[in-house]
Amino acid sequence: METGVSTFVWVSPFSTASFHLVQKIKAAGYDIIEVAVEDAGLIDWPQLRSMAQDAGLKITISGAFGPDRDLSSEDTRIRKQALDYIISCTRIAEQMGSPVFTGPLYAAVGKTRIVSSEQKTQERNWCLQGLREAAKVAANHGVLLGVEPLNRFETDMINTVDQALDLVKEAGHPSLRISLDTFHANIEEKNIPAAIRRIGGELLCHVQGNESDRGTPGTGHLDWPGIRDALREIGYNGAIVLETFGAPSKELARAACIWRPLANSADELAAEGATFYRSMFL
Repeated sequence: METGVSTFVWVSPFSTASFHLVQKIKAAGYDIIEVAVEDAGLIDWPQLRSMAQDAGLKITISGAFGPDRDLSSEDTRIRKQALDYIISCTRIAEQMGSPVFTGPLYAAVGKTRIVSSEQKTQERNWCLQGLREAAKVAANHGVLLGVEPLNRFETDMINTVDQALDLVKEAGHPSLRISLDTFHANIEEKNIPAAIRRIGGELLCHVQGNESDRGTPGTGHLDWPGIRDALREIGYNGAIVLETFGAPSKELARAACIWRPLANSADELAAEGATFYRSMFL
């Protein structure tokens, strides 16, 4: 299993000025740099791919879904912006050699409300329509879309693996899969290894292996041996990536409810995370 770390650990938004992270990530012992695309125009993509190749790193691509990127929005313009963003990131993923584009593709992070069943159904239908269109494009680019469940404090649409499975199955496209973040799963799942087994090797396309408090992996209360054994049992051969937030933007901090430092430093968190991953998964 290959290991990776997200650019979110150090910086938000990631840009060409942050390319020094490539060598830092390689030196820490990771195989993958996961690029969180907040503003694609800030990044010299050909230069990044060249630097990553020279360093012997692979690239995966993840999304950032604010209020203006919401496939379930009542606003037609916002739904189009969300679809355009997903399609754009899918093309970037192909360009960078990433097999996946992952994130909460279905709605904006921080969108949490109680709404009528009629509105919930309508928002789900808008979401499904967008996901089906995006999945067709993703298939043409050889990229899988990974739907990531978020905890109840960050979305009211998809919180659990079972909800994600229902959404993906209803969308009915083979390029649409599931991405699991163990931080969110720790809040919403009764048993994370059992949730992994329910997804299965056919649908699980990506794992973000985050601790119970989003701090350094191995320092919280997650059942890491159980998670590892379940991934092996289903034949998962994708990546496990550390995604936490060292210096989030104001918008990201608000959406993800990050109010305090999660480690002594981003460098320390990344280095210790890599050591833990090697001991647990390799």
